[in-house]
Amino acid sequence: MSTEELQNEQQFISHLYERLDTLREQAEAAMEASIGQVSTGRQARVERDISVVEQSGRMSALNSVESGLCFGRIDLADGDSHHIGRIGMRQDDSERTPLLIDWRAPVARPFYLATGYSTMGLRRRRHITTDSRRVTALHDEIMDLTDTTRTGYEDPDGDAVLLSALNSVRTGRMSDIVQTIQAEQDRVIRAPHRGVLVVEGGPGTGKTAVALHRAAYLLYAFREQLARRAVLIVGPNPAFLGYIGEVLPSLGETGVLLSTTAELFPGVVATGTDTPRAAEVKGRISMARVLAEELADRQTLPHPGRPVEIPHEDHGTLLLDRETAYEARRRARESGLPHNLARPEFAFRIIDALTAQLTDRLGADPLGGPNLLDPTDAAQLGKEVATSPDVQAAIDALWPTLSPQQFVSDFLADPRRLGDRDAAAVRRPGPRTGADAPVEWTPADVPLLDEAAELLGEDDTGERAARARVKQEQIAYAQGVLELSYGSRTLEFEDDESEVLAAHDIIDAERFSERQEETDTRTAAERAAADRTWAFGHIVVDEAQELSAMAWRLLMRRCPSRSMTLVGDPAQTGDAAGCDSWQQILEPYVGKRWKLSRLGVNYRTPAEIMAVATEVRRMTDPDFEPPSSVRSTGTGPVVRSVKRDELAAATAELAKEYAGEGRVAVIAPPGLLSVLAAELPDASWSVTPDLTRPVVLLTARAAKGLEFDTVVVVDPEAIMDASSRGTNDLYVALTRPTQRLGIVRDAGTPSRIASTEPQRQP
Repeated sequence: MSTEELQNEQQFISHLYERLDTLREQAEAAMEASIGQVSTGRQARVERDISVVEQSGRMSALNSVESGLCFGRIDLADGDSHHIGRIGMRQDDSERTPLLIDWRAPVARPFYLATGYSTMGLRRRRHITTDSRRVTALHDEIMDLTDTTRTGYEDPDGDAVLLSALNSVRTGRMSDIVQTIQAEQDRVIRAPHRGVLVVEGGPGTGKTAVALHRAAYLLYAFREQLARRAVLIVGPNPAFLGYIGEVLPSLGETGVLLSTTAELFPGVVATGTDTPRAAEVKGRISMARVLAEELADRQTLPHPGRPVEIPHEDHGTLLLDRETAYEARRRARESGLPHNLARPEFAFRIIDALTAQLTDRLGADPLGGPNLLDPTDAAQLGKEVATSPDVQAAIDALWPTLSPQQFVSDFLADPRRLGDRDAAAVRRPGPRTGADAPVEWTPADVPLLDEAAELLGEDDTGERAARARVKQEQIAYAQGVLELSYGSRTLEFEDDESEVLAAHDIIDAERFSERQEETDTRTAAERAAADRTWAFGHIVVDEAQELSAMAWRLLMRRCPSRSMTLVGDPAQTGDAAGCDSWQQILEPYVGKRWKLSRLGVNYRTPAEIMAVATEVRRMTDPDFEPPSSVRSTGTGPVVRSVKRDELAAATAELAKEYAGEGRVAVIAPPGLLSVLAAELPDASWSVTPDLTRPVVLLTARAAKGLEFDTVVVVDPEAIMDASSRGTNDLYVALTRPTQRLGIVRDAGTPSRIASTEPQRQP
């Protein structure tokens, strides 16, 4: 092998890192200069703070691409060469020719798509493997077979880098695949971003990695639009978000919001749990209608023939009858406004009617003539009625101001509209109250809260009035500043009209005041996290098949443009409220305007393990065809059949045998977790387990989207029996390993999986 080739690449990589260090030093110096800036004016302080945020973000992005900064090179038929890396980089700020090509740039695409049959103008493709800043290996693929030049680093199959990545020991954190993106994955990553793209694929096909790299690509190709509106990544649970959390930063993208649907209602932390039945009921699309009808019931009327009596301090009792309230309610509903925003219309009609009643009473002419009160007197009476606590209490009783939390809490305390069986499933004890009561919200409650927020609206009249007052004060202040500026013109130029301009000649008071306002220096992702009504530029949903119909209503509100990437596999649906088809999810929102892309290659699961998982899946779908595994280890699953009371001990023994061979996940039915935890005291076991620990204890649902070197599945029959979609859950559990699968089963339970019969034990 040519040591000169290796030395040349090492020299180039070293030069790249010198440039990276220079860029970081420049960003750090700019940030320190901004921090140390003495700013006296408000605008100057805002500009300083924005500079700090921008330079901090730049520092973060530059630090994140430290590992594997450059990973490839393409040699073109015309003699040119381009190095490919995680970010684009120039020799200096004035140099136009790139030193390093961003992997997302069009010129880099042949690195991923070129083949011997379609060279795309390449004669050689080189994979560069580094450890920190040191080049450790080169792998060359010859594209132009007529080129006789050889370096000694040729890879005959072109798969060495991919297989090395697939066989590497897992760390408990997902790594990017930027060096090994395959052609079918690249086509999905770079697909046009308009509309909804669904990426379907079986276990191990790289759906999640593709979705994350697509997010990075879109931020590169459409940065101006998406950086301003932010990109939302939705995952199935906090553990999964922790697992994927390092991928986008490693690609230089740090301004993305990662969240579960349970975290998308600001101010609510959904830590409670529902029964599967309750979650399924809450997730039905019919809940939108039920909540709307429930809210309509909160817009009440007095009983027929029993008007509401409202005492008036000076003029007796006012009567609010059913007909008056009905007319006020009709007019308020016809406004089309949400409940809280329509309330002023309702209140106005009630106050107007009560004022007329009082005016008629006090100004009546005994002789039958016109009312004796003049308009001023009538207006004063109207003011008294409007400010009367008793009148306001009557209005509140008929059309209360509600918060989403209060409304949903009240509904769940008395969900009679659902029918006896469904009501029993979701009922949460607690009386209706006039104020928000402390509630342990569940993830399935969050879409209900979001629906309620849409139905209720937010009456921000007072807040807008306060902002308007502050605005007028700022304008008045700015006007004074400009007048002082005008008055400061020297006598020398008082009569010269052509040359000297005062401040007010080029800016008016209102625009001047706007320049002095504080600017929000939070990133778009930070602002989006705090704003329920934020409209994201693009949304990526992982394990999309698990979301309920109500959760989809929430997400569609967050993305009015319907620019989305959904990844999932209906064959792995475990949640009772999950979807059975993409049409079921999308047609209510986008009709036929969505595209489906399928990934058919399994890069994770060896063929021997996939054969067992396929057998399980065919129990419910005889025609099921699995993705094609690219690897075969020659070793099938290890199966141990023991007595039920020995399950935990046998599992611990098997997990210890695999210790030291990468990360081990023990996946078991929920009822066995506490027993297994006692046998595996060092295992990480919680709602958000530490996936970097050597052994992790999980349910099949919690394992979705994750992968481990070794998986031990405990009591597979119990996993299948645990829910209506238990076969799918077991399929998920069996397809998590990259190398080894162990199965510990109850010998007293007949096996439904032929390949796990006792005679198959080693």
